Amino acid sequence: MRVPRLYTAQPLKTNTLVHLDKDASRYLGSVLRMSKGQSVVLFNGQGGEFQGELVNLTKNQATVSVVQSKTEDRESPLKVHLVIGISRGERMDWVVQKATELGVTEITPVFTERTEVKLSGPRLEKKQHHWQQIAISACEQSHRNIVPIVHGCSALSSLLEVNLEGFKIVLHHRTDTKLHAMDKPNQRVILLVGPEGGLSDNEIKLAESKDYNPLMLGPRVLRTETAPLAAISIMQSLWGDMG
Repeated sequence: MRVPRLYTAQPLKTNTLVHLDKDASRYLGSVLRMSKGQSVVLFNGQGGEFQGELVNLTKNQATVSVVQSKTEDRESPLKVHLVIGISRGERMDWVVQKATELGVTEITPVFTERTEVKLSGPRLEKKQHHWQQIAISACEQSHRNIVPIVHGCSALSSLLEVNLEGFKIVLHHRTDTKLHAMDKPNQRVILLVGPEGGLSDNEIKLAESKDYNPLMLGPRVLRTETAPLAAISIMQSLWGDMG
């Protein structure tokens, strides 16, 4: 059996005991059916990972003895901040999960003119927490030790008034500029992608007025959950650590 990787928000250092939360404890005991003496890997999103050994395991409580620290840098040299129009159902979950696997460092969900999802107050906060947990789970699976930040949701018009530092790209099919024609950025990339139905003409014009460079991936119109993943994959191949 492969050694499971688990995220914990707790500080980690060798020769200490870490008490995992109920969800992680139940996963080890009830799902994986592990027992005392078996190995686990812990990380807290601050870089590196820690080899540990289960020294206690009950239904609701697992205790890990941290044995060794390892400096494992699996982060891409390309830093990508994905700004994505909020989409319906599981599409947003899918984008957060796969974008994390592909190496994004930040994700900002935005409300656009064509966003059909209505969220506010506690429901909005719950969704943000849900997406952050998806990013954490994706890091566990993909062996990333740095967890992307899922920022609070914002109106796109408000976000565009913020001077985000980086090479800015807005994805739409009403241009003919391709990624391979762009110079390699010497800073992080901010990638803006719309929801179902795409960004409106006014939103595209506003983004371009804020120095977002228009980008077309190809002749086919991609779904909102496909487009950012295709763009990130190409970027990682051209400028990052894939391919």
